[in-house]
Amino acid sequence: MFTIAIITLLSLTAVFGDTPANCTYEDISGKWTFFVSSRGHDKTLDCSKNSKTVSQISMNLYFPDVVVDEFGNKGFWTIIYNQGFEVVVAGRKYFAFSLFKQSGVTVTSMCDQTMNGWSHDIYDRDWACYYGKKATAVPPKTYQKVKSERLFKSNYDFINAINKHQKSWTATVYPDYEGKPMKEMLNRAGGPASQVHGSIKAAPVTWEQQRSADTLPDQFDWRNVEGSNYVSPVRNQESCGSCFAFASMAMNEARVRIMTNNSQQYVFSPQDIVECSEYSQGCEGGFPYLIGGKYAEDFGLVEESCNPYTGKDGECSTKPGCTRHYSTGYQYIGGFYGACNEALMRMAVFKNGPVAVGFNVTEDFFHYKSGIYHHTGLDDRYNPFEVTNHAVLVVGYGEDNGEKFWIVKNSWGGDWGEQGYFRIRRGTDELGIESMAVQSFPIV
Repeated sequence: MFTIAIITLLSLTAVFGDTPANCTYEDISGKWTFFVSSRGHDKTLDCSKNSKTVSQISMNLYFPDVVVDEFGNKGFWTIIYNQGFEVVVAGRKYFAFSLFKQSGVTVTSMCDQTMNGWSHDIYDRDWACYYGKKATAVPPKTYQKVKSERLFKSNYDFINAINKHQKSWTATVYPDYEGKPMKEMLNRAGGPASQVHGSIKAAPVTWEQQRSADTLPDQFDWRNVEGSNYVSPVRNQESCGSCFAFASMAMNEARVRIMTNNSQQYVFSPQDIVECSEYSQGCEGGFPYLIGGKYAEDFGLVEESCNPYTGKDGECSTKPGCTRHYSTGYQYIGGFYGACNEALMRMAVFKNGPVAVGFNVTEDFFHYKSGIYHHTGLDDRYNPFEVTNHAVLVVGYGEDNGEKFWIVKNSWGGDWGEQGYFRIRRGTDELGIESMAVQSFPIV
């Protein structure tokens, strides 16, 4: 039977609620045993319920991305930020969140075990549940979740200091922020499930990668390619930590438009993700790899009219019978988490379309108005902030007066930044933006 500890945990967190695990490649790589339930189910299988183990299989996960099963079959694996990992080998996929327990504000990650997860063949036909246990124990890791009850108050000294400190970008006051609970501001920046506990850096650019990237144009913007705009309108996630859903939907929307020469201009439903996806944590946060990629391949995306955005958690209310739009070939740019860099990102954006990225939001970013953003480092002096991972959409790149930048679509409405967009320094992995870009390929 699935272990009592895992089942108890699931009952406490509902269906994969907030998963504040904090596991690294070093924690996950090694020999695992996957305990698998009966096969033959479809994608409606509920893996939160107790299921009887009928088989098990051993896996060796080698850093950074090679897996070999007990029969000698080689495949691929990647961690997904610090939340879990996916394995693809011998025609099957295995995905699960890492195990954790929470008592009040204390969170303990048990990275040598997983929660109940899903296994299915690469064609999404034959589903089963499973959980994993590593052969060698990993010491538990504990941290305190920070809870801020304060309200947001604009600090004019902070804003003036930003503008005096540098000339690349301009900070401003946004009156709509005034008096908002910091929890809402945290949600806008990714949600508590996306809080940062350490970070990964962009991979070094190889000579071959740089040579290929040097063949690309110096400036490129999917909003204006020979007069055509392939990017869907800017939207507003409001106080729900659903940026991961908006970035994922926007990536698929843009790539459908590119692939069909703008003849298909869908707007997909982030609310379907917030309410219905077990691969994310609703308004608590999530990651584009699991939504713009895995969810889009396994379950498909629906149009906005099938489940209009409310920005609130709730029961899945997507209209039955709505057409599902699928994507495939999802991946971290570079092939696995941590393999991405500026050159590979630029090639992916130019050749395939906008990519979803995450970066570590600090408080000065909230005040961005225009220019080429970079972190000022002034936050701790004025307004200590819980750093989070915010998901956005890179739609192009350029250079201004020798300063290279990415062009990025945010999900904070058209009144924020440069009509809902911002530019951020390129080539320096600013706040981790070049470390974990994600792409997938719509089926049209």
